[in-house]
Amino acid sequence: MTLTAPQAPSVPRVVPPARPGGARRAWRTVSPYAYIAPFFTLFVAFGLFPLLYTAFVSLYRVELQAPGDMEWRGLGNYTALLGDEYFWVSLRNTFTIGVLSTVPQLVMALGLAHLLNYRMRGRTFLRTAVLLPYATSVAAATLVFAQLFGRDFGLVNYALGLVGVDPVDWQNGTVASQIAVSTVVIWRWTGYNALIYLAGMQSIPDELYEAAAMDGASRWRQFFHVTLPGLRPTILFTVIVSTIGATQLFGEPLLLEGSVSGGISHQYQTLGLYMYEQGWGFFHLGRAAAVAWVMFLLIVVLVGLNALVARRRSRKGARR
Repeated sequence: MTLTAPQAPSVPRVVPPARPGGARRAWRTVSPYAYIAPFFTLFVAFGLFPLLYTAFVSLYRVELQAPGDMEWRGLGNYTALLGDEYFWVSLRNTFTIGVLSTVPQLVMALGLAHLLNYRMRGRTFLRTAVLLPYATSVAAATLVFAQLFGRDFGLVNYALGLVGVDPVDWQNGTVASQIAVSTVVIWRWTGYNALIYLAGMQSIPDELYEAAAMDGASRWRQFFHVTLPGLRPTILFTVIVSTIGATQLFGEPLLLEGSVSGGISHQYQTLGLYMYEQGWGFFHLGRAAAVAWVMFLLIVVLVGLNALVARRRSRKGARR
């Protein structure tokens, strides 16, 4: 009998995958850029180009009747703004209306979100209902509030008369008209910010609240020591968005009385109304473009200050 050595098992031959052709490799390289190209195309056409063209027009004297006749002025439009009394009035009004509308709005939104975060009956309906003012158009909301703040037949003055307060001229008084405009802004945006805060609260781990409860912390202490630190990035976001919105405020003061001058003495004329008045009231497109760029730079400065303050507070909190 002869013994034969066992044959070694045959190893399957591994065939390397075929390399893609040149066209396929090029498509893999270009395809990510092709997917995002529509967004950047629209951004350049309707965002970047108007911004740069506005900066270009702000250096010229351009009238609405003859937009093709452009006369070089350099920084003349900007210096003319600095010498215009009503520019400073509109800047002050923008700041005061922004403070009157932003601070109560965010405080009320934070409290409302804290209540909606609890388990209660119908909370889904309530969460939907708080967003209804945001879904209402600016024109409809402002016209309704203009009737409510009417001097002779307004419901607000009627309610004040029941408690012995004399009727208030909400459209001609400086402080009263700014409060009326701020009320419209607060009514429209409180629910929107409340839902943003609610989403931030639901992202905070429940273990933090359980640990605080075991340490004997009340709900108020949990709110100040757990909820607020966890909402710090969300609060920064809402402050920045509200600051931008307050700087660009236009529809509410325009429709409160229907005047681009913001009242008889410009008592609630914002920078948005001032820009509209310069461009389409006085036909000075160059000066209106300068106002637009002043608003843009103002927004950049305010957003930068908010981010700087928030960063310093976060550093102090990390050190503690």
